[in-house]
Amino acid sequence: MTNNRPNASIAYLIVSYLLVFPVFRLIFRGRISGLNQVPLDGPLVVVANHGSHLDPPILGHALGRPVAFMAKDELFRIPLLGAIIRACGAYPVKRGSSDREAIRVATNRLLEGWAIGVFLDGTRQSNGRVNNPMHGAALLSARSGAKLLPVAIANSHRALGSGRWLPRLVRIDCRIGLPISPPSSKRKADLELTTEELQSSINSLLDL
Repeated sequence: MTNNRPNASIAYLIVSYLLVFPVFRLIFRGRISGLNQVPLDGPLVVVANHGSHLDPPILGHALGRPVAFMAKDELFRIPLLGAIIRACGAYPVKRGSSDREAIRVATNRLLEGWAIGVFLDGTRQSNGRVNNPMHGAALLSARSGAKLLPVAIANSHRALGSGRWLPRLVRIDCRIGLPISPPSSKRKADLELTTEELQSSINSLLDL
């Protein structure tokens, strides 16, 4: 396992400073708290709630290090878009691939030193909270030995939640919690305990 992290690409820096940060900081008056709790080196599973399509760019560009996300394979074949998302750390998974294949690809990224972004519910939630957490993040951590970092993205569901086409200009906060150790094993009971800890941490940050 590497003790380093991949360097931010030029494309990542351009997207961060010319697109994501201006939208987040100026339009949504975004604030980030807890940056000092982000491990800047080595593999990391970044785990968040999911209320909006705004969440991936915010999570991917607000932590001071690149965060890679899974993306559909066909997106990488689109001219320019494919090059940009690849440079920003996205990794392809073929449509219809099994969960096992997705976990394998993500684990390999972690072993290369990446931070991997995971939304704990898997899909957007209308209330923006963690309601039905899945065990994928805990399993990635158990397989790779990477720490888990809970992050709460507050109000993105109000800004541009499911069914909304035009954004509502509300403040969006990104609140970073304390890192959580990997599960003690890959057994279901241990994965459930860690997943419950992540759910509790993220929802508590949302309540601040």
